[in-house]
Amino acid sequence: KCEYLNPGGSVKDRIAKAIVEDAEARGLLGGGQRTVVEATAGNTGVGLAIVCARRGYRLVCVMPRKMSADKRTALAALGAEVVIAPDEPLTHPDNFRNQAARIARERGAFLTDQFANPANLRIHEETTGPEIWNQTAGRIGAFVSGSGTGGTISGVGRFLKRMRADIRVVLADPVGSGLADWVRTGTPGPSGSYGVEGIGSAEPPVNLDGTVIDSAEVVTDAESYATARRLIVEEGVLVGGSTGTNVAAALRVAARGDVDGPVVTLGCDGWDRYRSQAWLQPH
Repeated sequence: KCEYLNPGGSVKDRIAKAIVEDAEARGLLGGGQRTVVEATAGNTGVGLAIVCARRGYRLVCVMPRKMSADKRTALAALGAEVVIAPDEPLTHPDNFRNQAARIARERGAFLTDQFANPANLRIHEETTGPEIWNQTAGRIGAFVSGSGTGGTISGVGRFLKRMRADIRVVLADPVGSGLADWVRTGTPGPSGSYGVEGIGSAEPPVNLDGTVIDSAEVVTDAESYATARRLIVEEGVLVGGSTGTNVAAALRVAARGDVDGPVVTLGCDGWDRYRSQAWLQPH
């Protein structure tokens, strides 16, 4: 499902619009409150920048240093203030999420908190899940997705399980993330560094609902990037690295032959967010 064709170029456009509209409805944005602060790997920030520009809000985006320069450029071009945080774990005060919370407190701004904001999960349960169900005429056999905030896999998973309990929901997780072990054992595994952006975590975020996830597939950076390059070169599907993770995991699930129906995954974002990175250079 080609979510990179959304107006801002990623699946995160859905939650950006939903979070802002929810905050306005609850009186947290609008009137005297005109500043939004977001901790982002880049894509939610781009979606929010578009929504905030249309509504006249100022946006501050805090990003980990490892995220691509292309994302920083896009955010700046859209008028967002970009703050770069060191690549530290959530337990560190300078982690990008902790910095965003601190900036929001200091400036008296609205913190989107996409990792715990229920509007994130809810919009996927209300829109992405039903779209997948309808687009496969209810024949879907499995849904495969990575988890950044947990909203996509959890919201889609909840809807699909409600429609048919035998639909398999599979987490696609990068090597270096602790979430696959959490799905399998209930305890996050050891975490380390990895290159793929926007998915994986040392700890499960609030929006990740493990009760709807049946299993997990772990994918290396090398396999993710190789799969993304194949999609670009062989299919003309212009995607980023996390889509490579998703598709690599989905191909494994499909190859086992024990799923009754199509295996669906997402094209999370496009290659334009990564053109400066080594994996997209000629090989």
